[in-house]
Amino acid sequence: MPKMKTSKAAAKRFKVSGTGKLIRSKAYKSHILTKKSTKRKRTLRQSTVTDITNEKNMKKILPYI
Repeated sequence: MPKMKTSKAAAKRFKVSGTGKLIRSKAYKSHILTKKSTKRKRTLRQSTVTDITNEKNMKKILPYI
């Protein structure tokens, strides 16, 4: 059986934590930042855990990560 391919687009966006959960960065931080509050922009800097509903599909896309 051939090797499974890692989705490079997903590999750039997700990292695996020590406990095996997928970490992702938050959206809405790329442009139009003037109308967003400082508090909102500060919270968008932190990474967050991927939702459980998406985790199964993401693990399939990222077999070796």
